[in-house]
Amino acid sequence: MVTREEIMAEIDQMEDFPGNIAEDIINNPQLLPVVLDKIYSGSNKVKFDSATILRVISRKSPETLYPYIDFFIGLLDNKNKLNMWNTIEIIANLSAVDSQDKINDIFDRFYDTVFNDSMAAAVHVIDNSWKIVKSKPELQEKIVDRLMEIEKISENKKRQNILLGHVILFFNKSFSEIEDKNKIISFVKRQLNNPRNATKVKAERFLRKHSN
Repeated sequence: MVTREEIMAEIDQMEDFPGNIAEDIINNPQLLPVVLDKIYSGSNKVKFDSATILRVISRKSPETLYPYIDFFIGLLDNKNKLNMWNTIEIIANLSAVDSQDKINDIFDRFYDTVFNDSMAAAVHVIDNSWKIVKSKPELQEKIVDRLMEIEKISENKKRQNILLGHVILFFNKSFSEIEDKNKIISFVKRQLNNPRNATKVKAERFLRKHSN
């Protein structure tokens, strides 16, 4: 059995692949607090490596992390942006086992990131939203409407047009699960006139695939 000291040393040195450390922790969940502690201690590299390990665990075994979901919700206010990006994906991955509807409770806080935080954090929220739609169909309409509000951004058009491209990719991935498909088609058609060519191309590809 892997010991606490061995896990601490592996994280500090990070000579092993994060997935291997993640497997050790999944098999020995009593060691999980060691990794959680590293988020707030050590160098930026150790913090990032620890967040990476936790992200891998959330993909492979979300039930292992779910007892600590409040810890990750608290990290949404973390000033370390790299950890923030990992946190966003971890929370989205935990939606698959969110028996206490914690993600429902922090919906506005989670999606305010799209409008109030860094571009990279906003992209991470959009790109991981398909997981929440799949796991929590009751939030589907709220997510769709919230992301469509990106069309109303006025102060930074470059940011707006980049994010709209990611919203199209989200709709492409979630299209079969979204009930109001006409609303999605209309949204994507509006992006055919988007001044950002990459976003316009995404719209064209989406409509060729999904529009009759």
